[in-house]
Amino acid sequence: MARPHQQEGAVLEAQRDKVAPPPLYTVWLLNDDFTPMDFVVHVLRKFFSMNQEQATQIMLKVHLEGRGVCGTYPRDVAATKVEQVSSFARENQHPLACIMEGN
Repeated sequence: MARPHQQEGAVLEAQRDKVAPPPLYTVWLLNDDFTPMDFVVHVLRKFFSMNQEQATQIMLKVHLEGRGVCGTYPRDVAATKVEQVSSFARENQHPLACIMEGN
């Protein structure tokens, strides 16, 4: 016997809402005239999990072009990385700037 509001032989399918992926933000390091290059490489390895070669390439891009991309992340992750890098730079008395921009 069918329950009310059901038809015999009817198949119910779950409806799935399509959830858009979260907006992404690019994290950048900015060049300055005081932060040592080896410190920038250390930051890239420590906070962005880059190997030595990747970190060196990004450091050179920052040095030559004024800024370099560290990665692209959801907003909360990007904001956390910016804060970690900024705090670490201040603790080590370097003016290294790290920012995030929406894509």
